[in-house]
Amino acid sequence: MSLDGIRRALHRKPFLAFVMRSADGRSVAIGHPDFVTLGGRLVIVVLDENNWSVIEPLLIVSLDYTTDNLGQAQPDSVSPM
Repeated sequence: MSLDGIRRALHRKPFLAFVMRSADGRSVAIGHPDFVTLGGRLVIVVLDENNWSVIEPLLIVSLDYTTDNLGQAQPDSVSPM
């Protein structure tokens, strides 16, 4: 996926939580844009207080906007990328 597509998702007004899915089936819930930063060729996602993932954008195959009643992203299974 292009960084532009991810950037558009992060800057959407109002922001909608989404799940970032990789080519190997792993997923990361993105509940707020402040937990994601984009570099020249990397996506860095803070998972919790002490964990983060560095992801190659070419391995991201989809951004899924599945929400529950609270607007929180609900991945099928969250695992660090």
